[in-house]
Amino acid sequence: MMCAIEAGKRGKQVVLIDHAHKLAEKIRISGGGRCNFTNRHTGSERFISNNPHFCRSALARFTPQDFIALLEKHGIRYHEKKLGQLFCDDSSQHIIDMLKNECDDAGVQWLMPTQVKRIEPFTADGDSSSGNLRFRVLTDRDRIATRSVVVATGGLSIPQIGATALGYHIASQFGINVTSLRPGLVGLTFAAEDFLAFKDIPGVSLEAEVSCGSATFYENVLFTHRGLSGPAILQISSYWRPGDELHVNLLPAEDAEHVIFSHQASVRVLTNVLASYLPKRFVQAWCSAVLARLSLIAKPMNQYRESELRQIADLLRDWRIKPVGTVGYKKAEVTLGGVDTHELSSKTMESRHIPGLYFIGEVVDVTGHLGGFNFQWAWSSGYAAGQAV
Repeated sequence: MMCAIEAGKRGKQVVLIDHAHKLAEKIRISGGGRCNFTNRHTGSERFISNNPHFCRSALARFTPQDFIALLEKHGIRYHEKKLGQLFCDDSSQHIIDMLKNECDDAGVQWLMPTQVKRIEPFTADGDSSSGNLRFRVLTDRDRIATRSVVVATGGLSIPQIGATALGYHIASQFGINVTSLRPGLVGLTFAAEDFLAFKDIPGVSLEAEVSCGSATFYENVLFTHRGLSGPAILQISSYWRPGDELHVNLLPAEDAEHVIFSHQASVRVLTNVLASYLPKRFVQAWCSAVLARLSLIAKPMNQYRESELRQIADLLRDWRIKPVGTVGYKKAEVTLGGVDTHELSSKTMESRHIPGLYFIGEVVDVTGHLGGFNFQWAWSSGYAAGQAV
């Protein structure tokens, strides 16, 4: 819709084809129904790509403030939560209506619901070397001849609201590389024997610092029936690969060694001491699972040797856990990977080898962190293509 708006405002004849029966379901369900539509701290460092500088140009030319100005033009109220995240005060439907109205004002024609069957290239003069490439879009309703096609089909995440692999198939059809795909911003699962002690505490959450490789996030961690979720886990999942360990600092706001040794002479049992800093149900599960591996048990603090107290402090500071997988695309917020950005213009989103073919949004190998960054990429990349198409 962002691309269609900008192209329409430039006087281009635009047809927007969508297979869905309901417009912009991903916007509607996002942010608990209030749409985390952007983030004030948007920058290229908030995005993951095999070509990390690719997103800079588009993000610089259509910024969070530009999208905010659009909301204010339509009188949509919003508020800021933590870490620069911006949400609608009311329903995310306001964002959908705003974009739809802007499309209508720009003269965009809608074909919805309409299935795209295939896209056929041809040349207007029959000479494939002339550079006059055109496209014929075949749908279940009609066939449309056009100079330009913009693919804004999203990724594989949340197939229950209509996600498909169409965009990747189109790229492959035209010989454009697609990088490896995997779920991102997704919950992580663990082997049953590794998670046995925690299976009865779904819903328990705590603040923690979670690291994998060079990435670290300090946010909420949530225990589920199958493993871990919550913002810190969703964030780190985009960096995790099978076989990787996660490093969890359970007391990121404290010095774990100071916490433990300040109670060294206490007759209080370890679990009661830790319950002053962490949820009690988690502490009980963690002590039974983690300390048992070291042949330690929860007992009065003054009964531990100094070396044992140091071990406990080290575990609190660096609890190492190894996920075995994710909960998959059905629960993933985004798809990592996509159309190879080395094959696209960072200024226009146009294929470097197929003139008139553009890719924008999640279908491209640009994935943002949690917190409104992926929507901002959608707005920015759509704007960039809409200015050029």
